[in-house]
Amino acid sequence: MKEIFQFKQFEINQAGCPMKINTDGVLLAVKVNGRKPSHILDIGTGTGVIALMLAQRFPEACIQAIDIDQGAFNCAKSNFEGSPFSTRLSAHNIGIESYESQSEFDLIVSNPPFFINSLKNSDTRKTLSRHGSIQFYEDLFNKCNHLLSANGSLQIIWPMEIRDQLLRLGFFANLYLNEETYIQSFPHSDPFRVISSFKKTFHEPYKSDSFHIYQKQGVYSESYLELLKPFFIKY
Repeated sequence: MKEIFQFKQFEINQAGCPMKINTDGVLLAVKVNGRKPSHILDIGTGTGVIALMLAQRFPEACIQAIDIDQGAFNCAKSNFEGSPFSTRLSAHNIGIESYESQSEFDLIVSNPPFFINSLKNSDTRKTLSRHGSIQFYEDLFNKCNHLLSANGSLQIIWPMEIRDQLLRLGFFANLYLNEETYIQSFPHSDPFRVISSFKKTFHEPYKSDSFHIYQKQGVYSESYLELLKPFFIKY
């Protein structure tokens, strides 16, 4: 995999980061709903790609990004400093359970660890980035409840099975699931990811929609291309 990934307005150097740019993170960045957020928090920023894409989307927003992995922090910090949005981005080498902020956030995003109680990868750094625990998600929701502004939202992309498991446990720290987008590979395939939006208040009715990446094998959907066009050079 190449280490330098060139976007239209910035570049990502992935060297030293255990988790590389992936479809999940990119989709979250382009599908996030936000009404001109002033303060954004990116939890588990990795290379910093989500934070950078949101900085491009929301030119008035100040964005803080955290990651518990030292290499990921170094990577994101360097990518932020080399971007045209550097004055609005800051990186912190810390886990969500220890993170504190004087600001409340209008938008919190996360492409979190997505294996619970599964076989761990032999690469300990990759394990830390990819393998979650019930405690991690409890910490995530408790902290987000504290950090969100009154009308702010936490938006997560995660596998359906993790979402279902955590919904059954029902410990969302008084945050309410208001809206979801189901991500499919093809128009009629089962969703493999879902973007879930949580807020401090419940808004009826609950809303959901679906989004497919490919029109057919090897052919991206028009909606996917349209969303990525402002970012990817090849589109």
